[in-house]
Amino acid sequence: MQARSYPWRLSRGRALLLQGGVLLALLALLAWCWHNASLRLAAQGVSSGFGFLQREAGFAIAETPIAWSPADTYLRALGIGLLNTLKVSLPALLLASALGVAVGIALGAQSRLWRRLARGYVESLRNVPLLLQLFVWYGVFSALPPPRQAPQLLPGVFLSGRGLLLPAPLADLRWLWLAGAALLAVGLAWALYRRRWPLPVLLPLPPLAAVGSWWALGAPPLWSLPVLGGFNFHGGLLLSPEFAALGCGLAFYSASYIAEIVRGGIDAVPAGQREAGLALGLRRAELMRLIVLPQALRVMLPPLAGQYLSLIKNSSLAVAIGYPDLVSIANTAINQTGQAISGILLIMLAYLSVSLVVAALMAWWNRRLLQRGEA
Repeated sequence: MQARSYPWRLSRGRALLLQGGVLLALLALLAWCWHNASLRLAAQGVSSGFGFLQREAGFAIAETPIAWSPADTYLRALGIGLLNTLKVSLPALLLASALGVAVGIALGAQSRLWRRLARGYVESLRNVPLLLQLFVWYGVFSALPPPRQAPQLLPGVFLSGRGLLLPAPLADLRWLWLAGAALLAVGLAWALYRRRWPLPVLLPLPPLAAVGSWWALGAPPLWSLPVLGGFNFHGGLLLSPEFAALGCGLAFYSASYIAEIVRGGIDAVPAGQREAGLALGLRRAELMRLIVLPQALRVMLPPLAGQYLSLIKNSSLAVAIGYPDLVSIANTAINQTGQAISGILLIMLAYLSVSLVVAALMAWWNRRLLQRGEA
């Protein structure tokens, strides 16, 4: 039987040639747009390009993870903005993941109360704009009592109108000894685990090794604790109200979407798997941890990667509450230099780079899970 031929189908060579032509046309269009914009900026007395990055910035930044002064360059300012974006995105991502898993499990719980509470949380936060939620969180943190009346949530943890104060590690080389001892203990525990040692016996080894090393070094102080002195706290790590509001807003908003992803992944696990686990005598918590969630993770990872990317990109709303993230600092640089096109391109490049890294990590994790499933 003769195979049918379809004239609209292109051979591999023609398809590559067509794709190359489209790519060249797109590059030519972008080059024309850049040339046209450069001519118009030059007519207005504004130079184009990225040379402004080496000029003095001349403005202050309220929250900086590294040293900063107004005499530094715009390039360093944008780097600080990117670090601030990552500094708030990573904790929010971890908190959103933990909260989303808990709420997602509650959505399928046997208790009607837990199911309704979880459903109310998801529907409430998903249907309220994130920007409005950020304003609410910022108002809550700004209305907290002053330092002298700040409540102590945990030993060394205070919450006041000036932010959240936490114990901070001191810059001490003896941390390296503790980290080395803990890593050696982790390696030993892994080797013993491969030899069928019980996991509850091995888990205490790393913290015990770190504590033992700390005691052998003379029990030196390695943490700076916040202490109230006068009208403010001294020492410790201060997280500003803007940071706390943005982190909580991103985490609680994204957790409502992650919860639905977790619920869908759990529902995708065949009911026979749960029945087999119950027949083996597993408790429901053990059934969820050992059987259901590991299988659901393969279904959850692709949409979870998209949600993580959305969380990182949603952090650009920080400009609305005054947190100095990448977009906020880039806007200041654009207003002072007039380099709108270059500034926007740098913002796009930064977010694209972060998104590609996160997507690559999630894709690698997904491949590892698929390889384990096939094995």
